[in-house]
Amino acid sequence: MKIKFIGAAQTVTGSMHLIQTENSTFLLDCGLFQGKRKDAFEINRNFDHFNPGEIDFVILSHAHIDHAGNLPTLVKNGFDGKIYSTFATRDLCTIMLQDSAHIQEKDVEYVNKKRKRDGKKLFEPLYVQDDALETLEKFVGINYRKEFKITPEISLTFYDAGHILGSAIVFLKITENGKQITLGFSGDLGRPHLPILKDPEQIPNVDYWICESTYGGKDHDNPTDSEEQLTNVLKKAHSKKSKVIIPAFSVGRTQEIVYALHRIFESNKAERMPVYVDSPLAVNATEVFRLHPECFDSETMQFIRKNEDPLGFNRLTYIKDVEDSKNLNSVDGPCIIISSSGMAETGRVLHHLANNISNPKNIILIVGYAAEHTLGRKLIDGEKNVQIFGDAYDVKAEVIVLNSFSAHADSDELLGYTNRFDKSQLRKIFLVHGELEQQQAYKNNLESSGFKNVIIPSRGQTEILL
Repeated sequence: MKIKFIGAAQTVTGSMHLIQTENSTFLLDCGLFQGKRKDAFEINRNFDHFNPGEIDFVILSHAHIDHAGNLPTLVKNGFDGKIYSTFATRDLCTIMLQDSAHIQEKDVEYVNKKRKRDGKKLFEPLYVQDDALETLEKFVGINYRKEFKITPEISLTFYDAGHILGSAIVFLKITENGKQITLGFSGDLGRPHLPILKDPEQIPNVDYWICESTYGGKDHDNPTDSEEQLTNVLKKAHSKKSKVIIPAFSVGRTQEIVYALHRIFESNKAERMPVYVDSPLAVNATEVFRLHPECFDSETMQFIRKNEDPLGFNRLTYIKDVEDSKNLNSVDGPCIIISSSGMAETGRVLHHLANNISNPKNIILIVGYAAEHTLGRKLIDGEKNVQIFGDAYDVKAEVIVLNSFSAHADSDELLGYTNRFDKSQLRKIFLVHGELEQQQAYKNNLESSGFKNVIIPSRGQTEILL
């Protein structure tokens, strides 16, 4: 038995790991790579390390596009197996994969208008709506903490990762040649005490642990400080009459921000202002949240019992129609526009940034991780001139970064989770989903805690497990 690390290897996007046993070949995740446009174009279209038609099944940790977004391409290229996920992940993917296809079609259409005028070769979308719909037919939902036998040799159990709705830590029992190993895959590990969701669950001891390392060397602000920090931004926006543009993942981050705004306004910590959630996906995802209260923590459940709807309150407008989105250009501040994508790479937030980024009165609020070479990362890094849809814009708006909203475990939280494993049983730890600097810091912390055989695999690297 062996594992090959194909995506999210020394980077934070495109999660994809290939496991081959004596009788099965399967993937852990199948995510979209996000980064330099040329690299993403090639990596997402080409499965260089395997034949999609030879994959027996996929185990999906959660619905974020960098973990699930390339499933339609896999299907388009011949995959015909099952996709195993939690029920909430399945429901989110029902809207997210169709939305991803729609965004790609529209973005390509927008870019091709200019390419056609310039006489350049036109692009084709990675996949279209029909590919997404075919993919959705292959999903199989599994409850948390319920062991499921995929094959006679492979048993799967999902545990709550506390990252986004339906996110799971994967626990596998695999038997080969009469020997059994246990393998854990963190997916994206959440943080204790985050709003809305339950805390991450500890899985049983494992022989091999594949762990994300997004913030392997960084500590976050306490999540309990997030409302106070957001309140300060709201007060500043009110005094400056700012438009606050928040690039936010439609699933998870948008709902957390809306929930925090609700609590702030209900407690009169800041003056109310109009809030617009301009993302069809976020609107639909919020409905999926309402269908899965079993994922909510006790504090959120108590808040729901006292308030009719913490995800849709007075003065908040959910926007689906593209014309209503365009009309936000003429809305005066102070106001808040929450729009996807979180890394500011695709979707409507690019139009809002283009229309507001050069006005010093406005605020761009970054509330999540942005991978290298994305527009979100360039804003975080303080670049003063950026490209949006191929045009240059001066960054004159104030850029504020709040990492207290991060849904990824930080350095101490990652170490604390892994430290609960039995060191005498754990044979190898593989660090994925992190930039090399963060991975090296996490590796050093693990080794200082007594762990051995901590490996940072490169893309395409193969490791023998049994």
